[in-house]
Amino acid sequence: MLEEAKFLDDDEGNSGAKRSWGTSITVDGTTFATSLFWQPLQNTSDPFQEVEDASAGVLEGADLFCIKGGKAPQFGICVSHEGYKSGELVAAVALATAMSNVGSYVAVFKTPQGWWYTCIRNDIILSDGDMLFLNEEEAKNQFMSMLAVPDWGKKIAPKEWGIEDTEEIEVTELLERGARAKLQKIKGLRGTKLLLVIAISTIVGLWLISSLVNHIFLTPTVRPVMVPVKPKVVKKIEEPPEVKPWEKVTNPAMLMKECYEGISSLIKILPPGWKIGELSCTAGGVATGWQREIGRLSWARKALDDSGLTFSGISFSGDGNSLSATLPLAPIEQLPSPPAKNIIDLQNQMNDQFQAIGHPITLQAATFTSPRGTLYRMLNFGISSTYNPLTWSTLLTKYSGLEIKMIKYSPDSKLWFYEGTIYAL
Repeated sequence: MLEEAKFLDDDEGNSGAKRSWGTSITVDGTTFATSLFWQPLQNTSDPFQEVEDASAGVLEGADLFCIKGGKAPQFGICVSHEGYKSGELVAAVALATAMSNVGSYVAVFKTPQGWWYTCIRNDIILSDGDMLFLNEEEAKNQFMSMLAVPDWGKKIAPKEWGIEDTEEIEVTELLERGARAKLQKIKGLRGTKLLLVIAISTIVGLWLISSLVNHIFLTPTVRPVMVPVKPKVVKKIEEPPEVKPWEKVTNPAMLMKECYEGISSLIKILPPGWKIGELSCTAGGVATGWQREIGRLSWARKALDDSGLTFSGISFSGDGNSLSATLPLAPIEQLPSPPAKNIIDLQNQMNDQFQAIGHPITLQAATFTSPRGTLYRMLNFGISSTYNPLTWSTLLTKYSGLEIKMIKYSPDSKLWFYEGTIYAL
């Protein structure tokens, strides 16, 4: 997706920095936290180690979290200095539980605080699927980009947008009937640790009482000796260096190869009387859907079972006329890929290269401001082509700072579409 997570009031970002997203919405007098970063939860019985690891590596500085249970357990994390508070209700969990009968939906709700975008696929809140946009156009662009993915159980948007096949639903009633999950401190004491602290505190308390009794009743009075005490030196705690966005980039060559192989495997599945739709691939896997024309549900199910592929999610629509499936990719390594050119030189080089091969490309300069206020520059690009990812891999991966966001393929038009980012100096 070609999008900007944040923007600045001035070109250089030296003053007047302003973010384009909010942290909470107020519904009927109740405040709900939004814009959490969501991750899958593996150990539901003791999730705290996973949450602490994510706060150190995925979202540095995160100190609050929330758990979403259900068929696909997840945890969301956020940073308190962005405006979040411990004990605050979480909107994404309330909505997910209120709409638990809908496994996949994409929605934008208009609220007094902004446009709340939320997206769930196969009962999983996408990592960027919980965002309160302060700018209506950004919210609409994000919503429209996800409509390219097939087989949504529901598509919810403001009526005034006039988007076909969407409905407007009042968010107040949904949040009122959903689960009341709250933000908690990541470093709080829990379970065995809490019991241990209580036990030690009790022992220390009893010892202090015993010492006090001995001191008052059994110890003779002694004139105190005045000894000068050196002032306590408080060491300043140094923050660890900020992890730059290009220091952990999904290997673009591996991702393009895995996407090509995954899409090639899925388009070979041809259930009798069913037609496959557009396929989209990210680091999370390949998603697609089939639409029934004259076939039967059991034929489609058998075709998937006989394919020899292991899917992370398969679901039929309520009327049995559509099928969606997600195929996971093999693990892809993370690697550092620092930028090599400034934004102007990078843009000129790419335009010149694509003019040389006679192929159009869409470029858009963007910026991102980290929680610590660091400004990062990038060049988002989009390419539509009949050539597969293996053909484009050599050309694109020569740009340092490259990150592939999404690869799509349309079986009808035989076209591939590539979206990505190249970080700039």
